[in-house]
Amino acid sequence: MQVRYHKEAAQGKWFELSIMEQLAHIGSEVSRAKNWKDKDPALFQGAVERALELFDLTCEDPRWRAQKRLQEIALARELFCDAISGGKEYSASLEELNRYFLPYALAARKNV
Repeated sequence: MQVRYHKEAAQGKWFELSIMEQLAHIGSEVSRAKNWKDKDPALFQGAVERALELFDLTCEDPRWRAQKRLQEIALARELFCDAISGGKEYSASLEELNRYFLPYALAARKNV
């Protein structure tokens, strides 16, 4: 995977974050994508690319391979892809995904 936006994270820092923190960061980009979807195509696309990059980095984290977390992360990524392309396969929406990620952001903030 070629890292374009999160170079420092890809060099190892990402793998020091808890699952709550990783998902909170992904959720931030999902929220940005939701906010820019019908307002600014360039900002929407940037948020989409950053979110996908963070999803991929999280899937590469060896800590989640031994647990069922990897399946959950991969499913969330698939639903995100469906949502950004109109929700044709799973009827996924960015609003629903934003609600899914919000508790992770709150939990990560409590632990910081």
